[in-house]
Amino acid sequence: MGAQALTNYTRQISFLKRAITFADNGVVLKMGTIPAGANIIKPMSGVHVDVVFNAGSTNVLDIGTAADGDFYATDLALGTIGHVALDEAVTMSVTADTDITATVALSGTAATTGSGVVIIAFMT
Repeated sequence: MGAQALTNYTRQISFLKRAITFADNGVVLKMGTIPAGANIIKPMSGVHVDVVFNAGSTNVLDIGTAADGDFYATDLALGTIGHVALDEAVTMSVTADTDITATVALSGTAATTGSGVVIIAFMT
């Protein structure tokens, strides 16, 4: 059995994509695995908010790895419709197969709306 990481042999941009909703609050969601040697494309990666998250105080998203949950993005705003790009990470290259995670963090009055898509674009 081979590695779990997605590798595209034709030098195209590949994507990990995961839908999120307000019901995912506090859950560490595994998006998939980026293969060793891949480069994440920062401006294309992040979260696209389709429906505003409406918790009373905090509506944010962290994107990271199994080892560091906010390595690529810390507290991306989910309170406005649109695309919010990754905001962190010293390096966008991975040296080993890397599990990517996304964690919705909502606080205050319980949210009743909110959905979006987390996207990680990368090249091998």
